[in-house]
Amino acid sequence: MADTQTLIEPKQKIYFDLTTSPHLHSKWSTSKVMWFVVAALAPSIAAALVFFGWTQIFIIITAVLFAVGTEAAILAIRKKKVTLFDGSAALTGLLLALTLPPNFSLSATAIGSVVAIGLGKQIFGGLGYNIFNPALVGRAFLQAAFPVQITTWTKPNFAVDAVSGATPLAAFKFDKLLTDTTSLAIGNVGGSLGETSAIAVSLGGIFLIAVGIVNWRIPFSMVIGMILFGGAFWIINPQQYPSPVFHIFAGSFLFGAMFMATDWVTSPITNKGMWIFGLGISLVLVVIRIYGGLPEGVMYSILFMNGFVPLINKYTTPRIFGVEKEEKKK
Repeated sequence: MADTQTLIEPKQKIYFDLTTSPHLHSKWSTSKVMWFVVAALAPSIAAALVFFGWTQIFIIITAVLFAVGTEAAILAIRKKKVTLFDGSAALTGLLLALTLPPNFSLSATAIGSVVAIGLGKQIFGGLGYNIFNPALVGRAFLQAAFPVQITTWTKPNFAVDAVSGATPLAAFKFDKLLTDTTSLAIGNVGGSLGETSAIAVSLGGIFLIAVGIVNWRIPFSMVIGMILFGGAFWIINPQQYPSPVFHIFAGSFLFGAMFMATDWVTSPITNKGMWIFGLGISLVLVVIRIYGGLPEGVMYSILFMNGFVPLINKYTTPRIFGVEKEEKKK
């Protein structure tokens, strides 16, 4: 008779590694993500310097330095570890700079960076806790504090028919002058530093989607939303309202779709939520552009939908397997 102990003894020992959470890991660190986004902004930065002059680099440098400096000062006051090299503060400053008009005041730029970091990020607890996109918070403050400066535009270096003080959206809204799509794609039109060239913005956005940093659902849903909502008005009266193509290429729509709305912290975490978020941004944007007093509204539409992200996450998160909803109290 065979030895029973020999029959039931496993051929090899099995070991289990017991570790604490988190059990899900990603190849993306905070620092790696931030610097990849900075790299993706290179085409927009290059376009800004080409169309508006190399001196615009001072706006970018000022915004980044004051963003990083504010972050360091607040972390030191809070007695927290100063993590300046993760790139988050630098990215906030860079994004803010690219939403500003050419030749914008350096002192106002510095104030915008302080507000972006202080009120847009650190007041909520720092990276990962902010509700609203910090760069847009800083931009919104500057819009309210310096309304004339922030709506004073510069004629691009290679523009033929562009007029200082008029962006394509403003020209259409107030004078019904339509800018050709080629100029909007290349970027030789009036507008903010990093937003005029649709090609440059798209190159950076496609790069982020390709490497997996940006979820394609948010920018795609924004484009679909603009086609639906903007297209509805255009079909009703094409002489009165611009086409969806103009809506998409003009202003900061693409920049907002690729770099602002896709911020991991302030956008939904579920696929369904991303669709709701993107469509909501486009709906609000169309309403602002058509019925609002301002020709542009990307900043406000993204900030508006940022406020709904916790609610969107709550109602789009899949139910955990084996968990039933609580019965309603009678």
